[in-house]
Amino acid sequence: MAINLVPAFFGALIISLAGPATAFWKVPCSSPLVVERADPIISPGKVSSHAHTILGGNGFGFNMDFQQARASTCSTCRVTADRSNYWVPSLYYQGQDGSFTSVKQVGGALIYYLHRTDPGQDEKTLVAFPEGFRMFAGDPTLRDYSASVQQQAINFTCLGTTKEETLGLPNYNCPGGLRAQVFFPSCWNGVDLDSPDHKSHIVYPTSANSGTCPPGFKSRTMSLFYEILWDVNEFKDKWYGDSQPFVFSNGDPTGYGYHGDFVNGWDVPTLQKAIGTCLDGNHALDHNGDINSCPALLPLIPDAESNGCIIPPSVDEPVSGVLKALPGCNPVQKGPGRAMPEKVCQATSTIGKPDTFYTDLTSTKGWEYVGCGSDVAFTARTLPDASTSAKDMTVEKCVDFCVGKGLTVAGLEFAEECYCGKSIPQDRAPKPGILGNCMMKCAGDKGEYCGGAQTISLYKKCDGACQSGNAQVGVVGNTTTAAT
Repeated sequence: MAINLVPAFFGALIISLAGPATAFWKVPCSSPLVVERADPIISPGKVSSHAHTILGGNGFGFNMDFQQARASTCSTCRVTADRSNYWVPSLYYQGQDGSFTSVKQVGGALIYYLHRTDPGQDEKTLVAFPEGFRMFAGDPTLRDYSASVQQQAINFTCLGTTKEETLGLPNYNCPGGLRAQVFFPSCWNGVDLDSPDHKSHIVYPTSANSGTCPPGFKSRTMSLFYEILWDVNEFKDKWYGDSQPFVFSNGDPTGYGYHGDFVNGWDVPTLQKAIGTCLDGNHALDHNGDINSCPALLPLIPDAESNGCIIPPSVDEPVSGVLKALPGCNPVQKGPGRAMPEKVCQATSTIGKPDTFYTDLTSTKGWEYVGCGSDVAFTARTLPDASTSAKDMTVEKCVDFCVGKGLTVAGLEFAEECYCGKSIPQDRAPKPGILGNCMMKCAGDKGEYCGGAQTISLYKKCDGACQSGNAQVGVVGNTTTAAT
């Protein structure tokens, strides 16, 4: 497979931010919010054609508006004022036997906000993304490189090597991971929040990431740039044949069909204030993009809270692990022609009830799930009164153990550990509206969940009838609700 190298002017400008001093800040996103076939821009109200790795606010849904984004109770991205959603296609390893294995996404993402202007334009004249704004970059059907401005905005960095960036997936291993990068257009027509193709309302300047906006598109927004890292090195000993073995979820083994989506969820006055005050001349912002150096973006969401911001998937199909086929109907198409959809697709198109991450004991034992709390290392236990561990641990086994000790609160963590207590300390209790990262499968039953690392799945004995029900936060259609 031919590898096109990134033109020097483009790669250097993005990564080193060479040229005139321009402020920027990086919004760190800790981990995916959810991975599933959802895309409220391209496929509103439906199951989308391929799987996406989605980050940002937990107001995300199959059909969403600005108010829903702002109603998010948490975000995987750490600026409190930002409840936006950011998403890209997921990456898979295609085995020699035809199977597909999900590639681990490392460390969430970095979302760059750059003060790029027309030559001579004052940075303060950049406009914040307005309420309801959304956009799409890239083209999922492309399988060849045509040197268009749109394609110059997508590239890949092979970490752990000294090789140049490439415009398609590199044909060699990346020991430090494969970093996929997409630069969004920034020349807005100043009127439309979206357009039928989700691109015509905002276009690229003359050089993809810099230059002059064309006539009719003189409202210049902040320039948005995603960096997302994939652990391809895990498969370093599984290469075969004469081409790289990775494929994006849209059936793309070239990388030319990589793309990104953005739905604005910012508190718009806060974003505009940051644009007007966090300018060049601030060394930390000119060179490091450190959001701590921009007071308008503070306070930040604590790491533990952003890591626990998760929504359960609502499409009943596997998207991780080893799969017989890519989620949806996405045969691998190498090109060079555009990828074509399958004429007959038997993949599910149903948006179902969100998955639950608890065991319902309300009718069998008179206990209910309280939520995912914390159990901080090297401090007193959240539930200190009794404990046990077992290689066959289940939720039922832990609750029975606590009942035997005469205690009314049970908690599970690290898949096989059980703790009991009389009450839940307020500072360790589940946070309202946050699902929490209690996603470890129980050692004795892989259909149940038993906490995580420094997170604890909490159950309590009902006081009489179990009236309050099990705690669960999910997204149903386009509404953030409690799913019980």
